Amino acid sequence: MKIGFIDYYLDEWHANNYPKFFADASNGEITIGSAYGEIASPITGMTSEQWCEKYGIRHAASIEQVIEENDCLVVLSPDTPEQHPHLCQLPLSSGKRTYVDKTFATSKKIAEEIFAVAEAHNTPCFSSSALRFSNEVKSADKEGIDFIGSRGPGEFSNYAIHQVEPIVTLMGADVRRVMSIGTPATPGLLIDYKDGRRATMNNWGWGHGAFNFCIKYNDGKVANIADCSDYFANFIVDLVDFFRTGDVKVSHAETIAIMGILEKGRLALDDPDHWYDL
Repeated sequence: MKIGFIDYYLDEWHANNYPKFFADASNGEITIGSAYGEIASPITGMTSEQWCEKYGIRHAASIEQVIEENDCLVVLSPDTPEQHPHLCQLPLSSGKRTYVDKTFATSKKIAEEIFAVAEAHNTPCFSSSALRFSNEVKSADKEGIDFIGSRGPGEFSNYAIHQVEPIVTLMGADVRRVMSIGTPATPGLLIDYKDGRRATMNNWGWGHGAFNFCIKYNDGKVANIADCSDYFANFIVDLVDFFRTGDVKVSHAETIAIMGILEKGRLALDDPDHWYDL
């Protein structure tokens, strides 16, 4: 099975590591057939041709060529989601199984528009943060959750998704509104569900290495996830299964809700203590 890469620029962590991850998880069955990068890396200057030569992958001159030459597709551009609407247009019109790297879109509306292309052409697709696939999140009881308190590393701009994704995985997509409850140094959100359940999340910067989730249930039970394990390894296994079977791992509704939380969350950070409706 051949997987095609479509990226804004190829010299980035996901494109650099996915080929080995896919091959290892599939016992060599899945390889990268060809790859397309729209521009040279603005960080390293490496061109798409140079990247393909380095990794021993066929260089494609266009997105159309990648679609034609491969069985399944990966739209990358993980740190530049503003590029996803145009990078996804042809792949999601192709009918071929397509994974779109996180973060999926810059707004709820754009997420809906991208998925509408896939749905119109019966293209199986999904997008996700790998944190959804951690051992602890996958095994957590979803029934009867009243409240989740989470914290994790990094900056809100590109790491908030790694807390919002597990929250929506466990509590569902029926979010009503969000409010900024952090500080400029430690941004955070209060996430309010339509039925009164709530969750909080905070980004503690690069000095805090683990993703933590404390889950309170209606019956008083508390589950404490002190760290999330094996999330990337599990994610790759599920992604390989998607390529093989077409079994979509994340509902479009959940991804749309997550994009809405992040979109309104960014606005809320500049206007603390006020609700922003989704």
